[in-house]
Amino acid sequence: MNTFTLNNGIEMPVIGYGTFTLEPADCEELVARALHGGYRLIDTANMYKNEKAVGRAIRKSKVKREEIFITTKLWPTSFPYEKAGKEIDETLKRLGTDHIDLLLLHQEVGDVEGAWRACEEALQSGKVRAIGVSNFSRESMEKLLSYAKVKPSVVQNECHPYLQEKDFREYLTKNDIRLMSWYPLGHGDLSLIMNPSFEEIGAKYNKTNAQVILRWHIQSGIIPIPSTRDMVHLRDNVDIFDFELSDEDMKRIADINRDKRYFKMPMFVKQIAFTRGNIDFNDQV
Repeated sequence: MNTFTLNNGIEMPVIGYGTFTLEPADCEELVARALHGGYRLIDTANMYKNEKAVGRAIRKSKVKREEIFITTKLWPTSFPYEKAGKEIDETLKRLGTDHIDLLLLHQEVGDVEGAWRACEEALQSGKVRAIGVSNFSRESMEKLLSYAKVKPSVVQNECHPYLQEKDFREYLTKNDIRLMSWYPLGHGDLSLIMNPSFEEIGAKYNKTNAQVILRWHIQSGIIPIPSTRDMVHLRDNVDIFDFELSDEDMKRIADINRDKRYFKMPMFVKQIAFTRGNIDFNDQV
């Protein structure tokens, strides 16, 4: 698997498998299949409540742990500094591993500063190899950088050809921070995937539209984490290393940006994120 080098020298696979919305039974089976199919980056989160399933899948796969890059995320209810360290230890237990390759703060709400300090300490102790954030705006990034002792290595946000975030990407590049993309295929929106530009570009390389889109991410320096339950798509999504988009192709894709978001955080999620109540992330099978 090809890799990008993060700002702390860690090598991270250029594409991964996302587990958002996967129930534990499906998650265990699909992650194991993904690993057998050549994926080496698996993305999960406390809030997905499938970390135990991810851990089982990794063990079932027989792929060596050192070959696998695990990304997970702390939810804002775990952000207070006094709580975050314990939650990191619980996350390690659920995954059944002695280290997390990339730990992200899931949302830009709550005690971000306290949680970041706990992440820095986990990094220093070896429990975590790299740290970053998810769903952070530029304003929140600037605030974080004002007090962070360790710069984030990765920001995980929505990004795809209809939401290219050029200005934000330039800001991250300037700060040597890598962008990781969820919804890289526009949440399966056919108006995006079936755009004639991808049809025509794909025909040149004998590749599917989705493969062209994922290749665009990688050549743009973005790490996509597509999620699928379809075995053909699971295989095809990682079969993107035998061709390269031309400068003309890249320019054509750049021209279809629409600043279109597919996900808006529902109000009830915001309310959960802001609450200081307890959420039992160990309540999973």
